Amino acid sequence: MSEVDFQTQKHPRLFIPNFLSSHECKELEFIHKCSSTVGYRPNVFSTTLSHLIATNSSHFIIPFIPIRERLKDKLEEFFKCEFELFIEFTGLISWSRGASIGWHSDDNRPYLKQRHFSDVVMYTADDRNIHSVDEITDGERLTLALWFSRDGSHDEDTKLVSLLSQHLLHKSMASSCLPFPASSNMYWCSQNQASTDHFGFNICWARLHVLGYDIYISQDSSSGFDVSELMVKPVRLVRGSELLDHEFVNILHALQVVQFYCWKGSALQTNMSNIDSKVVKLLDVQREKISGINSLLLNDVNFASRIFCRRPSYLEENGCIYFNWTGIVAAIAAWEDYVLKLSKQIHLQLPYWRMQESLYNVQIDA
Repeated sequence: MSEVDFQTQKHPRLFIPNFLSSHECKELEFIHKCSSTVGYRPNVFSTTLSHLIATNSSHFIIPFIPIRERLKDKLEEFFKCEFELFIEFTGLISWSRGASIGWHSDDNRPYLKQRHFSDVVMYTADDRNIHSVDEITDGERLTLALWFSRDGSHDEDTKLVSLLSQHLLHKSMASSCLPFPASSNMYWCSQNQASTDHFGFNICWARLHVLGYDIYISQDSSSGFDVSELMVKPVRLVRGSELLDHEFVNILHALQVVQFYCWKGSALQTNMSNIDSKVVKLLDVQREKISGINSLLLNDVNFASRIFCRRPSYLEENGCIYFNWTGIVAAIAAWEDYVLKLSKQIHLQLPYWRMQESLYNVQIDA
């Protein structure tokens, strides 16, 4: 299917099917599911480049850069505005069950429907291109959104380079790879999206829970935990009556590894023969502690079930990957290799970005 051009109908829009590769789609989905926070309206979640930097996950910016460049080139070509545009915003936005947005298009106007995450729709942000999103009835609808402007004062790259310089200038690659959660309010999903609403759930916990996991915190605390404290405590993964004897830096670190296994599970299956997974049976006292943690992170079971309603299994295009602890242990090492590779790239490219105040692909000889 070729590009669809509505320029001649006075509604400048461009539709390009399969603009993104399958690998790019899966990588962006992985980043969003392990990094997102609550969005701008109920049942909406977002991952912005500035948020990735703030949570010590700046290396995740690397996969966005070639996609941004290709989109910008195609947009400038279509609208005939070469070298005039600045990227104002880049972010992954998802709508979960029950979410809807926007305005209905006039029936007399040409209608374009994005059917897959790999498809791209480009249009002007004015009353000629009113857009909407249908209500989500199952799963999540994920969109990579980019806004462009001719006003250089809105260029997000200048701000991003400044943030990167502050966060990475005095950090080693290893220390810059471990995520650090933002304010716990940013992960609290409630019916009216008010952070102070008691009824709701923590989305980091919910994304783990829908895949069949709980978390266990071994550190003692006579006074108990609050949600903010819990977000930064070392955790272990639990599934059913079994506990993996591996400590993650925090819940965000555990979530990134689990989502990495969801993404790369089939590839990891071939490298598990020599891996020893240290799994122990849960004690009753540990079960009680897990129950207490769950009560802090989940106050509305039905609401959480409606938002993240998928069953706990790993499904890929080439079949089903069944859970095993050995796969998770393999994913820990593979995740470390992946983020270190990205971190190396960002450290090598940062000096060039600082000179140009722009994020772009830099060709560096090995």
